[in-house]
Amino acid sequence: MNDRTAGPPMLAQPLRPPSAGRAAAYLGLFLLGAVIGVAGALVQSAWFPGGLLLALAGEAGLCLGGARAARSRAGAVAPAGGWMISVIVLTASRPEGDFVFAAGGGSYLFLLGGMAVAVMCATLAPGRQPGGEQVRLGK
Repeated sequence: MNDRTAGPPMLAQPLRPPSAGRAAAYLGLFLLGAVIGVAGALVQSAWFPGGLLLALAGEAGLCLGGARAARSRAGAVAPAGGWMISVIVLTASRPEGDFVFAAGGGSYLFLLGGMAVAVMCATLAPGRQPGGEQVRLGK
């Protein structure tokens, strides 16, 4: 017999806003992503090949770590969003002529590679999956 007294499946239920603690964790991950973006922008140009790899590895570690800690894709998207916003703000030149990114290959690798890392981490992160015995086939 198939006992389906648990209600509708989790994936069929409407989305609810996150709890206050989860929202605070996402905000913290967003801010950490912004810090990693600023630090990576400075490090990638200082020590070109190693600094670029270090900056991209730092972003990947934060995104995957956030996804594992939050057990959701939003844990990977929050730091990626902070990283992207901080890096885009840093690409704009100031009225004095100052800028962080030079027009070199390393800067473009950092920008495009960082966006690719963010997409990969958000894709590899675990999604909403139901748990428990009722979701197993053949039981």
